[in-house]
Amino acid sequence: INCGAIPDNLIESELFGHERGAFTDAKEARHGVIAQAEGGTLFLDEVDALSTKAQVTLLRFLQDRQYRPLGSNRMRTADTRIVAATNANLQYQVEQGRFRADLMFRLNILSLHLPPLRERSGDVALLAQYFVDLLSARYRRPTTRIDVAMLAWLESQAWPGNVRELESAIHRKLLMAEPGDVITFDGALLESSADEAARSSDWHFRTGKQQIICEFERSALSKALRQQGGNVTRAAKQVGKERRAFGKLLKKHNIVVESYRRP
Repeated sequence: INCGAIPDNLIESELFGHERGAFTDAKEARHGVIAQAEGGTLFLDEVDALSTKAQVTLLRFLQDRQYRPLGSNRMRTADTRIVAATNANLQYQVEQGRFRADLMFRLNILSLHLPPLRERSGDVALLAQYFVDLLSARYRRPTTRIDVAMLAWLESQAWPGNVRELESAIHRKLLMAEPGDVITFDGALLESSADEAARSSDWHFRTGKQQIICEFERSALSKALRQQGGNVTRAAKQVGKERRAFGKLLKKHNIVVESYRRP
């Protein structure tokens, strides 16, 4: 389940279930996902989004393997393996008081770190072609391929939004291409959007200049944060900006600093 997609007032019911009459509209008893996953595995995505109260109840279950459905006066047990995932730096979240340290340690018995896409350039081509095939099937278009120049450009990007950003870029490019055409670098995505606009009749120099500046800023900010392990002060110094001005640029480009911090 995606913890970030469930309202705080429903997360405990979703995890542990409830009895009839436990709350308004609880017209019948319902098993939670922990009971449903009995003897198997429950995957909790975006576990950092759990409220403080939900973190406490989850910690109690992980410690004792016991839980109490909402509205029940009886403890129950479940043999359920918990696998949790997050794209946030939990240590940083703990330091900020947003996540319980004891829950982090309990979840961190075995940790698997999936590097960001910028550190897995070899995966970019495979993922890009996968999305081309997937989206071609969705739109019932002839399958096609990506040319070498386009792949080289894709692999050179930082992709701060990781796989979702890559998918969005491929989606846009596929919709712009003629059905069955090889996907080329010409007129593609971020860098070539200025070239494409320049060829149109309503091209304005100022618009193209702003696009190029925005892409340069975003690339420079991402590179500095990556090289400095997410340290904003050092990254700002690297690009020759005051920390406050650097912070404004991060906000302008919606760059999430935590995604660059090393665990």
